[in-house]
Amino acid sequence: MSATVLEIEAPKVVALLEQGLAAEQGIRGYKRPGLALALYCEAGELGSAEGFFQVGRTLRKSASVWYSPSLGNAYLALAASLGHQQAQELYDPAFANAFLPELCGDFDNIMVSGKFDLDGYLAALSPARQKIAALIRRHAPRYAVDTRFGLAVALAESNLNPLAVSPKNAQGVMQLIPDTQERFGVKKPFDPESSIRGGLTYLKWLSARFGGDLALVAAAYNAGEGTVDKYQGIPPYSETRHYVRRVLYFSGLGLTERAKTPLLR
Repeated sequence: MSATVLEIEAPKVVALLEQGLAAEQGIRGYKRPGLALALYCEAGELGSAEGFFQVGRTLRKSASVWYSPSLGNAYLALAASLGHQQAQELYDPAFANAFLPELCGDFDNIMVSGKFDLDGYLAALSPARQKIAALIRRHAPRYAVDTRFGLAVALAESNLNPLAVSPKNAQGVMQLIPDTQERFGVKKPFDPESSIRGGLTYLKWLSARFGGDLALVAAAYNAGEGTVDKYQGIPPYSETRHYVRRVLYFSGLGLTERAKTPLLR
């Protein structure tokens, strides 16, 4: 993936692409192609042609245990339809496109079963991002936020990028929009410590509002507490449901919270 590609993607998509690449290349030498496919595909579902291209490219690699030329072609065709030039070049008309009754359905359970090596992933990041992770580890207990949950939210939001800006003007490590920054006293959204303190304050507030149910807390962080109230649970939005699943998976808290919140599945 080129820097140019990542520069034009939204922070949540960049996070997914970076995390997918880490899983593909191996965290501490442990390669997880299935997880890479799931992360790339979620990027695609958020509108990223690069995400679908990476799915198709991975499925077309003959050395992959997930090797499937026809399924790879189907995702390359999706990427090409979104204007991805490399996908058009890699697409092979010699293979028929597999039927996709549900996007990403072949990889959908990767983040339901299995365990994410959060500590290993963080240890493989740049020293600058490791320092940001250390800030979350230091401050989360002070805000009564589970440390792994706070880290998982930051990974899902920006992959610990302090300069991230979304199309909706969410800013910084914790991707707080200006209204939320004002609510929780964030004066310097691009200062990692300020952003983290604001994000943790918001997570603490959401936890009190939703009785400590971390699935609902994650849903509210993504879609807003009013939306969670409206649907009396996780909203029926694909982006939000995938976000909740990803945060719980990254944090290692998924099984408990899924049992508490059956609407997740």
